[in-house]
Amino acid sequence: MPVQKPTTNSKASAKGKPGACEAKPIKMRKDQKVPVLLSGGNPQIAKADGDVPVQAYIAAMPGWKRDLGKRLDALIVRTVPNVRKAVKWNSPFYGIEGQGWFLSFHVFTHYVKVTFFRGTSLRPVPPGGTARSKDVRWIDIREGDALDEAQMADWMRQAAALPGWIP
Repeated sequence: MPVQKPTTNSKASAKGKPGACEAKPIKMRKDQKVPVLLSGGNPQIAKADGDVPVQAYIAAMPGWKRDLGKRLDALIVRTVPNVRKAVKWNSPFYGIEGQGWFLSFHVFTHYVKVTFFRGTSLRPVPPGGTARSKDVRWIDIREGDALDEAQMADWMRQAAALPGWIP
């Protein structure tokens, strides 16, 4: 009896990543109200300006991350009263009108990354960063981590006072 070759998934092999086709999000039907969660659990929310899409993103954050998203959003609003909000690239962005964006956060499998676009100008400098990330610095918040709201608020105040990132 001849030996059969294992079948390959043409989409996955074309991309060079085994299982790549499984990573694609399931399309949401028009009657569905729950956003698709992308790989890592990040909510897929259409690009839009304002508080409504940001709140939709936060509401779709899975598990403990939703409570963290609510806390971060409330802290930003308290700390920077004239904050501008939007969802871009499946992440909430916070900025000042005419100055650009100063902060964003993004859901990953095991943590939420809070990014400061001019992070190297903050004191103390947030811990995350690489040589490639230039001015950007971030903090990764994992389940069970204590959120130092005083430090976050201080960074938010400093970041909002700087010229922001303009894509």
